[in-house]
Amino acid sequence: MTLKKQQENRKGKPSWLSRNLPSGAGYETMRAILKKNRLNTVCREARCPNIWECYARRTATFLILGNICTRNCRFCAVRHGIPGAVDRGEPRRLAETVAEVGLDYVVITSVTRDDLSDGGAGVFADTIEAIRQCCPGVCIEVLIPDFQGSEEALRRVVDAAPQVINHNIETVSRLYDTVRPRADYHRSLKLLESTKKMDASMVTKSGMMVGLGEGDEEIRRTFEDLAAAGCDVLTVGQYLQPAGSCLPVERFVHPTEFDDLRRHAEGLGFPAVAGGPFVRSSYRARELYEQAKETTGSTDK
Repeated sequence: MTLKKQQENRKGKPSWLSRNLPSGAGYETMRAILKKNRLNTVCREARCPNIWECYARRTATFLILGNICTRNCRFCAVRHGIPGAVDRGEPRRLAETVAEVGLDYVVITSVTRDDLSDGGAGVFADTIEAIRQCCPGVCIEVLIPDFQGSEEALRRVVDAAPQVINHNIETVSRLYDTVRPRADYHRSLKLLESTKKMDASMVTKSGMMVGLGEGDEEIRRTFEDLAAAGCDVLTVGQYLQPAGSCLPVERFVHPTEFDDLRRHAEGLGFPAVAGGPFVRSSYRARELYEQAKETTGSTDK
């Protein structure tokens, strides 16, 4: 794609991608709390378009294990390179922040840490435990990397018993080499399937982007693969180029098409589905969990 086309994609967004930013002190309050407690969020590091809305409501998706990723996915604005040492005090600071903000549902993700023997699974488990000790009754959703296919690492997280384990498929199989060059489509599906085998009551979740050049049939096939892997919650959103170094947008998907995709996914048996231009992995996280647990029989642990 030419530079001119990339510039058009960044600037020529359709009307349905325009919206008013929320006002008020909530955004600055949340930003100040995060800065004080030395915590990262994927909202900021990945340049999420929903950051103003989420911070204004004093919610965020926490990013643990630093802010430098060992992979270089072409859709993501998070920095890549050689990460620093693991911050062992981070789980406790995050738990204290959950208490300070007054969250009753928390979403935690991480950069991919292929440099660690367990991929960071132990830190996920420590963070879940710290929140449980500090804030009993809080529901916890984790968005985990693929741990390079390690069943042992996945077991560490499953045994920590969050309410939701999320792992994003991100895109269709054909585009993995371009979009996620060091990931593997079937490895990601197996992670979701293995989670259900380890704990059948666990709510599993995945998300994908559209607008990267995938075809309609490929999207539907991906939905079918996720359903076959036992995925309970599905989120589908518009890919928006977060930085000039990332892949350009190939197509802006109209909201009515998202409605069609949502209905198709519901027809495949997903207990909870969210689809729309601004839908991201943690969009309406608690509401989607509540929908899914009615079907799976999961309980707040």
